[in-house]
Amino acid sequence: MGAEPFPLLGATPRIHSLLIKPVSAVCNLDCEYCFYLDREADPYKELPGRRMTDETLERLVDTFLFYSYPQSVFAWQGGEPTLAGAAFFERLVELQKRHGRPGQSVSNALQTNATLLDERWCDLFRGYNFLLGVSLDGPQELHDRYRYNKQKRSTWKKVMEAVELLLKNKVEFNILCVVSQANVGHAGELYRFFASLGIQHIQYIPLAEFDGLGQPQPYTITPEQYGRFLCETFERWWPDRKKVRIRFFDNMAEALAGMKPGNCTMHQTCDSYCVVEYNGDVFPCDFFVEKSWKLGNINVDSFAEISRRQQRYSFAAKKTVPHPECQVCEFYSVCKGGCPKLRYGPRRRFEDLDYFCQSYKAIYAQALPKLKPEVEKILARGVTCGTNPS
Repeated sequence: MGAEPFPLLGATPRIHSLLIKPVSAVCNLDCEYCFYLDREADPYKELPGRRMTDETLERLVDTFLFYSYPQSVFAWQGGEPTLAGAAFFERLVELQKRHGRPGQSVSNALQTNATLLDERWCDLFRGYNFLLGVSLDGPQELHDRYRYNKQKRSTWKKVMEAVELLLKNKVEFNILCVVSQANVGHAGELYRFFASLGIQHIQYIPLAEFDGLGQPQPYTITPEQYGRFLCETFERWWPDRKKVRIRFFDNMAEALAGMKPGNCTMHQTCDSYCVVEYNGDVFPCDFFVEKSWKLGNINVDSFAEISRRQQRYSFAAKKTVPHPECQVCEFYSVCKGGCPKLRYGPRRRFEDLDYFCQSYKAIYAQALPKLKPEVEKILARGVTCGTNPS
């Protein structure tokens, strides 16, 4: 598999989906590894009572449904988005019904720590086909190492109660597992734990945060550790591949099939989605919610105008900053250079390699020889590889 040339950027494409933060970075937990904590560049850090108003919500729904017809994707995140309240999301659905047009497909996804869920939330999620991403980092001793509440107490029991509630109510959800120093050496234990719960969709999120000097935070995993984690997980998952979905491996298969992977880090440019903050401000990426990257505000700008802003073009181009190793790498056609956040983090240079470059090379070398024949068989049967959004 040879390297592809770096793409020449033309006009930036349409905004395909929104990541919306109805309460900004406000959260009821105090997870040690949260990248929002003590983030100096956060433009809303000192503002109290951050919650999207009804007026901004209606403007958001009305203008995005008009812009994004016929397929409109709303992803709700935080902080903790359920702090906006169930009534907020019930109002959301009413507005989507009101402003949607015949034949329009509207989908909602929500990422949550799950500690506030109850029967009312389940009725909403099941009734309107929300897809949930539930944060759970494994068995209690692994999960509670970094994920605790404001009183520094365990959150594991509350999350497990929520998982049982979602399963009982037949609400569709994925597990979002942050891979940190607490659990990176426990790939097999994590996989067995999630399998014991009957979980069929898992997304592993590697943790890499750096201080102002570019040094990794204590909970950050090394590229070597993440590479071993992925390789061990792949071998344990391979016999179960027809009944368990792991997003990273799904994305690899999509890339091999010539599809656009569900994970934006494997796209050629960074322009598939935009972030909408609680007050309507728009940014190109949740890792770069900074004044210098602001694209506009939905209360005064249309999505067509925002999509054409020079700042959006400039951010999309950061992914294509060439690195000599990428230009000759046999895996570039799958990796596409990795994530700008993980390139920029250590030394504040977009032209650097992705921090986890070594990890990717390890898993690609091990997994692609097995995945490629499987994908070719599927394509030969005329079956499209599915995507597991989160």
